[in-house]
Amino acid sequence: MILHAVATPGRKADLPCLVWLHGFLGNEQEWAVFHEAFADWPQLRVDLPGHGGSADIAVDGFPAVDKALRKTLLSYNILKYWLVGYSLGGRVAMYHACQDENARLYGLIVEGGHPGLGEPQAKKNRRASDRRWAQRFRAEPLKDVLTDWYQQPVFSSLNEKQRKDLITRRSQNNPATLAMMLEATSPGVQPNLHTGLRQLRIPFHYICGERDEKFRSVAESLNLSPHLIPAAGHNAHRENPAAFRSCLLTLLRQPVEDTP
Repeated sequence: MILHAVATPGRKADLPCLVWLHGFLGNEQEWAVFHEAFADWPQLRVDLPGHGGSADIAVDGFPAVDKALRKTLLSYNILKYWLVGYSLGGRVAMYHACQDENARLYGLIVEGGHPGLGEPQAKKNRRASDRRWAQRFRAEPLKDVLTDWYQQPVFSSLNEKQRKDLITRRSQNNPATLAMMLEATSPGVQPNLHTGLRQLRIPFHYICGERDEKFRSVAESLNLSPHLIPAAGHNAHRENPAAFRSCLLTLLRQPVEDTP
């Protein structure tokens, strides 16, 4: 099972490949705006299961997503790579980084991704919440569900125009496959990765919007100082792409020995 992806060569072939992983409801096009700024690096923009060109790929949990990602990297002969993941893509990236045999993984950059819930009751509550959302995706008009989805507190920094733009873009998705992916990768079934992430021996950077209080706290729970994107909330790379681009370029250009 190989995921749909868009690959581009870099001007400097010796640099590690940037593997971009989008968030829930997104697709590889989310990252296209950044392509030219990172043209020195080889790049692979991946459509996660249930999204974009991978909409027909069904998975039943994080191990299956990770297996599909590994097969995809192998199919493109990617031998050294950074994972850059937003939200759901960040959770997939963190899960991948915590598995064995990651000699090819050069570094990890996560934007607003959760490393996993620790309390059993919190996991149970999140499973129930995501199950209710999944049922709505399956049963109701997608635009109506998305209108409510983007009213959640985590998206409170969005203005009305940004909200409407996201609803319009996301309405092109397949609601059945979205529901499948939502349940398969719910934080309610995600392993708690805190310990594994603290033990990583590769560069690990955490980015979030300065207004995203929830995920600023998440970064601190990992003993990381988050790189804050000004004038942005949870969807920092969309709300302030120039600042996100500048931050990412700075991180990628750091010598490995200078990173924590």
